[in-house]
Amino acid sequence: MNHFLKGHLVFVLHAHLPFVRHPGYDTPFIEENWLNEAILETYIPLLRVFRNLKKESVRFRITMSFTPTLSLMLTDPYLQNQFRSYIKNLINLAKAETKRNVKDPHLHYLSTRYLEHFLDTESIFEEKKGDLTQLFLPFVESGELEVMTSPATHAFLPFYDSEPSIFRSQLKNGRRTFRRIWGRDPKGIWLSECGYTQKLEEELDREGFRYFFVDTHGITHASPRPKFGVYAPVEVGYGVFAFGRDPESSKQVWSSIDGYPGDYRYREYYRDIGHDLPWEEISPYLHSNGVRINTSIKYFRITGKTEEKGYYHPDWAMEAAGNHAEDFLRNRIRQAEYLFETNKQQAVIVSPYDAELYGHWWYEGPQFIEFLFKKIHFNQNTIQLSHPLEAARALPRIQSVEMKMSSWGENGYGEVWLNPSNDWIYPLIHSLSIRMHKRAHELKSGTELQKRILKQMGRELLLLQSSDWAFIMKTGTMVDYAVRRTNVHTNLFLTLEGMLHGPVEEEILMAAELENNAFPDIRIEDFY
Repeated sequence: MNHFLKGHLVFVLHAHLPFVRHPGYDTPFIEENWLNEAILETYIPLLRVFRNLKKESVRFRITMSFTPTLSLMLTDPYLQNQFRSYIKNLINLAKAETKRNVKDPHLHYLSTRYLEHFLDTESIFEEKKGDLTQLFLPFVESGELEVMTSPATHAFLPFYDSEPSIFRSQLKNGRRTFRRIWGRDPKGIWLSECGYTQKLEEELDREGFRYFFVDTHGITHASPRPKFGVYAPVEVGYGVFAFGRDPESSKQVWSSIDGYPGDYRYREYYRDIGHDLPWEEISPYLHSNGVRINTSIKYFRITGKTEEKGYYHPDWAMEAAGNHAEDFLRNRIRQAEYLFETNKQQAVIVSPYDAELYGHWWYEGPQFIEFLFKKIHFNQNTIQLSHPLEAARALPRIQSVEMKMSSWGENGYGEVWLNPSNDWIYPLIHSLSIRMHKRAHELKSGTELQKRILKQMGRELLLLQSSDWAFIMKTGTMVDYAVRRTNVHTNLFLTLEGMLHGPVEEEILMAAELENNAFPDIRIEDFY
């Protein structure tokens, strides 16, 4: 037992992408690159970090959610082949860049690094024939990595508390998909957008979930007011625990003004050769229907707030990552010591982030994690990395409270996902959800064909409920795609519903099953 221990750092990464899969189209969907970029820049870099830590016998604990849609895509042969094409194309581009930059020593050095990076990424990807879940599993089995699920398609559940079948179908398919892919039942769940609403804890308990996360005010606004604030989990009913986000550690990384990722030494995200090079030079490598897109080859650092950017120096960036890891740890130690003195018990400091921040947006983010975890292991004994329930078990008591609706979205509630840019989608979702509930009951004893149609209707409905479409409409990025997905799933649902008692258009049914093949083990009773 460590008698010097003052606190537990629960480091959480939320890995999520919406279900984007479009086989058989002549024109490629740029949106499929979301997964390719995340594999290249976040998931495989995190695997490298975990392997390095393991190799150096560093004790670490990290909690990650892999949403059902992401897990499904990571194990999908079509999308695995898409990544193979993507990385081979980048390798060819990097080779061309090493030749183009031969007269500029620093750019030649950087392009050579990118080539080596892409080749190593391809090698790691193929270790388990493209299934990255199999590469993360050894860390799950050894206890370093705890994996969670989420609602099936990352639906924002607070908007659906009037329709229990949405809660149930989202949670059941979230758990079932996770178990099939990861080979175990999840202890925790990442509620989409940290969106909590009353009544949810009973459904969570029914599906076997023991904990979830909320934003800071989700805890501090609870009744009675939690004695230890966000620095201890609370019980919200049915033996389900809520963990609240620590605002201090979040600000150090998330803040667009003071956050670490804005350091001038780090790689500049917005200067990519996909946009910088002349069109005739870069277009053969974009495969994007005439649209400039990122390639992940970036030669400049943040430098400052002007358009003038200096060359990226990886050694400077690594020095910054080490310094920031040291600063982060120093602040957590001070925080834990103060909280221990004040509360007379070990603090639970929860630091949750979007996984894609680490590597995709903040290129050096994975190295920051590696430096941080090594420093925690070797340089101090005041705090330790813990999984959520490990930290909870270390406390002498846990307070029971009643929480109100909250999220980690802008202003803390639901306005990101319900506003004039996207409010038109909710009457559709509610109407179709009620219809699905009714049809599922009506056809309990239906024919095999009717059950097949109902299952595909269920898939279309779950995909329609994704919070991502509303989020994209609000942020104004790729809006046409989000609107298209909303309309496609709505129209397919209604078309399929018409086949339940009318003529069956096998071609339409098969096309829907091929493209929207999520949740192969979906059940009609999920919608009762």
